Amino acid sequence: MSIPNWITLIRIVLIPWFAILLINGSLNYALWVFAAAALTDGLDGLADRWFSQKTKLGSYLDPIADKMLLSTAYISLAVLKEIPVWLSVIVICRDVVIVLGVSLLFLSQIRFEISPTVYSKLTTIFQLLLILLVLSSGYVHLGPWIRQGLIFLTLIFTIFSGLHYVYSGLKILT
Repeated sequence: MSIPNWITLIRIVLIPWFAILLINGSLNYALWVFAAAALTDGLDGLADRWFSQKTKLGSYLDPIADKMLLSTAYISLAVLKEIPVWLSVIVICRDVVIVLGVSLLFLSQIRFEISPTVYSKLTTIFQLLLILLVLSSGYVHLGPWIRQGLIFLTLIFTIFSGLHYVYSGLKILT
């Protein structure tokens, strides 16, 4: 187990705590736990580069932890009616399509490298920003048009990056 993998495990351990706080309606506390979990995402990448400890386990564990955190946030916030249910469904479906595509390539014994695209990084940024905006509503009051704009950008980037992954996967298959 490398240092970056331990940091990723901390993120995974924070997810149930985050979910419990959301379910109990403690958005302010959930914000801080979510921020800590998001911080570990950056720290594991930094530790990976500093200590040159990139591992095969980490290349799978990190995106799984990210998807678990984002899925938990989007499902919980949709249930709490803080974000539209349809957006949560689209975010989750994109992740499911990506996981199914990677599984299909793996089962087909096709060699490929998992690396995030610029589109997926932008998608993650918008998805995280929307969650942070919703969770910080107890601290910061922005106009509803900002939330709607962020919902729209999250939708567009989520769909586009999902289609890009499908296109890339089909290209690898052929």
